[in-house]
Amino acid sequence: MNTRELGELAEGMAQQYLSKLGYKILETNWYHGHLELDIVAQDGNELVIVEVKARTGIRYEHPSEAVTNGKIKRIVEAADAYIIEKDLELETRFDVITVI
Repeated sequence: MNTRELGELAEGMAQQYLSKLGYKILETNWYHGHLELDIVAQDGNELVIVEVKARTGIRYEHPSEAVTNGKIKRIVEAADAYIIEKDLELETRFDVITVI
């Protein structure tokens, strides 16, 4: 399984997990230029931006360690663009789902 296939599998698992928790999935793989949001969901009155990280094992690092300060900055920038484009006025939360 290559990295892209692993990512797609993990994102599908994350979507199923969030749906079971009652989240409404609004977007998947939403792009603003070169910026991407893996999953945009709504949990009650809260907008939830979800970054999905997957690894086949934890030999090197836990998947959450791949969410660097630079990555966080890009996610926030993309989330701002999403909120403006959709004209939303919801509290926003950022979550990370890791799949090993």
